[in-house]
Amino acid sequence: MRAVVFERYGEPAQVRDVPDPRPADHGAVVRVEATGLCRSDWHGWQGHDPDITLPHVPGHELAGVVESVGPRVRDWRPGDRVTVPFVCACGTCASCAAGDHQICERQTQPGFTHWGSFAQYVALDHADVNLVAVPQGMSFATAASLGCRFATAFRAVVQQGRAGAGEWVAVHGCGGVGLSAVMIAAASGARVVAVDVSPRALALAREFGAAECVDATGTPDTAAAIRDLTGGGAHVSLDALGSPATCAASVGSLRRRGRHVQVGLLPSPDGTTPVPMARAIALELELLGSHGMAAHTYPPMLELVEAGTLRPDLLVTSTITLAAAPDALAAMGTAPGSGVTVIEPWG
Repeated sequence: MRAVVFERYGEPAQVRDVPDPRPADHGAVVRVEATGLCRSDWHGWQGHDPDITLPHVPGHELAGVVESVGPRVRDWRPGDRVTVPFVCACGTCASCAAGDHQICERQTQPGFTHWGSFAQYVALDHADVNLVAVPQGMSFATAASLGCRFATAFRAVVQQGRAGAGEWVAVHGCGGVGLSAVMIAAASGARVVAVDVSPRALALAREFGAAECVDATGTPDTAAAIRDLTGGGAHVSLDALGSPATCAASVGSLRRRGRHVQVGLLPSPDGTTPVPMARAIALELELLGSHGMAAHTYPPMLELVEAGTLRPDLLVTSTITLAAAPDALAAMGTAPGSGVTVIEPWG
């Protein structure tokens, strides 16, 4: 099969022929019809993820068709249309038993713990636990966008952030995750403040339901700007980018007893990120992490997508071929882009 492979961190990846994967006894091999290009893939390419072993094939947002299954798989057959969360759970550990598959103690992640979906085929573990049926009317590009950014945003806004109708929700960073969060929060009846440095990203945020937008380039203190716009601060604030500055601004933008949700990864040279804990203590803030979404919790989100209440298809702003993926991956470091870029490996 053809796949995007990198041999060294931060050096150009190449598209080349590699062996086809085989399914584990409990797993499946999926023919990849669409896969998202995500900033997390860029972090992996930069060497920020300790699970990656070189050489490596990135890619963790995907949708496609089951090609083959292992002998222990009961629920899936070749030809089934599927997607998958980027966290593949084992289904048997204590966290899985509690329903918290997204923090499985023995999780695997395509594109991180093993070769991923920037390829024509990808192997996925524990198929009966992790595969999600793609509705017949949904495109593979739309389904691929659900697996990381949209599902992560849905959990961050609805399940972790508990955003309610009439509340103010601030979203720091309007890439794929951030724009998804804007759309989901607005559909939940919240009033959204979107923050970004890109006029194009802010225009999309307006289109997807943001009530207010803050251009961080021309605003020296975005937290203060949000507190002014919302009459005291956001009830919920998400750092959807992942930087010390956006994390601090998200916490700083909250009102008393507000809820900060950290979604974007926070790599830094010394492994730590300063968080304004004095404010968290004084205002009794909640500081929450959000890490994907379990496959068994997809149905409410899919119902909203099928009803047209949520439109993840509108987030797909670019479609590229596998040959274009190495350059697009490298560009994520300096120009993350607006919306979601989808790779079609058979294109």
